[in-house]
Amino acid sequence: MRIFSLLCASLVLLAAPLAAQIALPRLPLPPVGPALGDSLGALGEARAELQRTVEKLARDRLRTVERLVRANPDIIELDALGAPARRGELLVMDVPANALDPALQAGFTVLSREEVEGLGLSLVRVSVPAGLSLAEAQGALALLLPDAEIVADNLHFQAGVADSALASAASSASTGRSAPVGMIDGATGPSIAVAETRGFAKGAPYPSHHGSSVASLLQHAGAGTVRVADVYGTDKAGGNALAMAKGLGWLVERGSKVVTISLVGPRNALLERAVRAAQSRGVVVVAAVGNDGPAAPPAYPASYSGVVAVTAVDGKRRALIEAGRALNLDYAAPGADIYGRNAKGSRIKLRGTSFATPLVAARVARAMGQGSDWRSALDREAIDLGRKGPDDIFGRGLVCATCTGH
Repeated sequence: MRIFSLLCASLVLLAAPLAAQIALPRLPLPPVGPALGDSLGALGEARAELQRTVEKLARDRLRTVERLVRANPDIIELDALGAPARRGELLVMDVPANALDPALQAGFTVLSREEVEGLGLSLVRVSVPAGLSLAEAQGALALLLPDAEIVADNLHFQAGVADSALASAASSASTGRSAPVGMIDGATGPSIAVAETRGFAKGAPYPSHHGSSVASLLQHAGAGTVRVADVYGTDKAGGNALAMAKGLGWLVERGSKVVTISLVGPRNALLERAVRAAQSRGVVVVAAVGNDGPAAPPAYPASYSGVVAVTAVDGKRRALIEAGRALNLDYAAPGADIYGRNAKGSRIKLRGTSFATPLVAARVARAMGQGSDWRSALDREAIDLGRKGPDDIFGRGLVCATCTGH
């Protein structure tokens, strides 16, 4: 009865479903000079087509999440904010061991006590009582432990696609002096040489095309030492917040000064703390804004304070229509009409903000390795696109403009 009463009281704490997170932007008609009526009509149709594309991206995002949950009901479910997370588990922070008694008496059980090495964070993983959904359990546990920070173990998704395999061709770039770079993603294939890889998920490290492409772009853009934290492996609930936090801690501990993350997900208190702890140790975190379109909620970790948020442009320096958004956008880089390597070492065509992000990270690492202020260095290189000055489409400008992969 106690857990039922808590559940009823907690309903007011539950957020709106996932569909309610969509707020479609109103796209303004581009300014024009004197024009005939048919020209204005063509512009109006172009605007309408753009609006339809934005709406489709928003619907596709919802359908993707729904399909993921339906296909993996034993592993994944939606949290109180309608975001996918590991099923039946919650992460509890800011609570002493002896203060868990109210939760234990209500049917929650401790799965493990976790330390995020390298970042000084600790937490407790608890299982949800039988009969409660993850969202219901979040509300109930918040009432039982009012001083604790309680989050789901939210999943994060790779922000790019590899179009096709092309003929293999060897290529390399001179790295010069570059600060060590860490990468949170899938593992690389054997043809992509990295300094070190460690797994933080079931079956990890396990080669992935996405991780291999990101690493190959890092290296081609001039990054030197690259370490990889594989947060996916073969786990269907891979890319979760706990794995990412642990991966980030390991990379910091191993000396990475720049960490690139081409993954997107919802805001998560554990990962936010991990990012903040890494930043306090002098680490620059660079992250993609995702490919869910401008109507999607702000992407994380790109939207955490101080994170360098990266969007993408195509070969004609046009913003990708599918590019997501961040609360504060920093830079754009090539994210279409570029090439990298897959897990087999084959040359492939890439598209997505995933692949713009390592290009910016490599630039940050190069500036840091040369003892320069990285922000000033990137600002000097950045090509102003769109309206004059920083904007919410291209950020502070396009960097690594000639980086088209290899």
